Amino acid sequence: MHIASGRVVTSRQLLVFPPTRQPNDQSLRGYNIAEHTPEAFADPHLPVESRGIYRGWYIIGVSALSIGAILGTVQFTFGFFIEPLEQEFGWSRTQVNFALSIGVVTSFISPIVGNFMDRIGARWTMAGSILLVAIAFLLRSIMTELWQFYLFSAVMFAGTPGATMMPAGRLVLTWFPKARGRMMGIVTSGNNIGSGLAVPIIAVLIGAVGWRWTWALMGIVLIGLAMMVVLVIRDSSEDVINEQRKRWAPPEVSEQDKSVLNGGMTVSAAVRTSAFWFLVVGMTLQQFVRTGVVSQMVPHLEQVGFTRAIAASMMIVLAIFAASSKLIFGRLSESITARVSFIVIMILQGIGLSILLISGESIITWGAIVVFGLGMGGVGALTPLVIFDMFGLKQFGSIMGLTRIAIAIPIFVGPIMAGFIFDAQGKYDLMFLVTIGMLILSIGCFLMVRVTVGKTISK
Repeated sequence: MHIASGRVVTSRQLLVFPPTRQPNDQSLRGYNIAEHTPEAFADPHLPVESRGIYRGWYIIGVSALSIGAILGTVQFTFGFFIEPLEQEFGWSRTQVNFALSIGVVTSFISPIVGNFMDRIGARWTMAGSILLVAIAFLLRSIMTELWQFYLFSAVMFAGTPGATMMPAGRLVLTWFPKARGRMMGIVTSGNNIGSGLAVPIIAVLIGAVGWRWTWALMGIVLIGLAMMVVLVIRDSSEDVINEQRKRWAPPEVSEQDKSVLNGGMTVSAAVRTSAFWFLVVGMTLQQFVRTGVVSQMVPHLEQVGFTRAIAASMMIVLAIFAASSKLIFGRLSESITARVSFIVIMILQGIGLSILLISGESIITWGAIVVFGLGMGGVGALTPLVIFDMFGLKQFGSIMGLTRIAIAIPIFVGPIMAGFIFDAQGKYDLMFLVTIGMLILSIGCFLMVRVTVGKTISK
């Protein structure tokens, strides 16, 4: 590397100079280096394949893996640990479920994590967050008291937002802005694919080595994932520009689109809009599906008469169709907007829960699982897209973090309510009815929301 007229000249640029001349020759005075960038001298006949694969695809893969590993282990398989903990420690269903309610930590810490990500980027936010979850699993494996279970659960939930949807949203919007719906569907489907894989693995591990070793092994695997994140994840605009000429790179965005992507509302402007508050209320009510129903699905299926093996198979089916939902509605959001897509999936959730409420141990339950999965899965893909459509990318992390604060209500109340209802009635029917009512109210809130900022990006 050499310096000419205060400008950096790479070895590639030196190829344009006569071999007897160097960049500091007097004859180069006035030479316009800006017109002779590495891209300008790239051989147009050089195969794109020789330049490597666009880094965005690796980032998509690692982001999907992170979401699947974290949510699959923290939430989706929680039901398999309920009975072992009850048997070993004598805890009630309500006491065990309270560990899920401690997930309120996720809501309260999300604005901090979002602001942190806006400042230092997704790479270190993701890595540090995954390490927190890994440490929590390792500590859970050696716990002996109920208060320890709650404390380690708090540590785990503190790491969840920075390892899942929040950084995934920024990374997709940065690396694939024009195909953001499709790419968000692919990334967030990692939740359901990872959960579907985790179900049989965790079930087998608990039976083979016990719940303690199962949690320890989960922690060790997540440490490896954190190291992978450090090696792969990048999210600066310079990184994207440097990757544009590589294989499978998406089309470059126009200057107008760049201004939309980099623009948007500040936090103070967003909270002054009615759309922000309708969105917060709607998303909060919808989260009772996850916290009060999905976390209890395995014990519910067992309670109505299905065996543990069949219940596990149904959860795998649920995960498969939930993953499909992310791909379907992620793509659909590019045509009908993320807001309308979100309304559709909530309708599917309500239909699925209604069928589950009356199906019992019949074969119809399998159909209910399919419909419910198609509705439930799209939430992860559509949430960051709705936020971007309304408020842009300028302070995306901070705004998304703020929308998660109110979700502390369903996170805290949902599992406790489900446990209390089960302890009182021996079944979850009332919990299903309450959740269906909240879905109806949530749909009403989303009907009041209007898309503003992100819709102008050309396809």
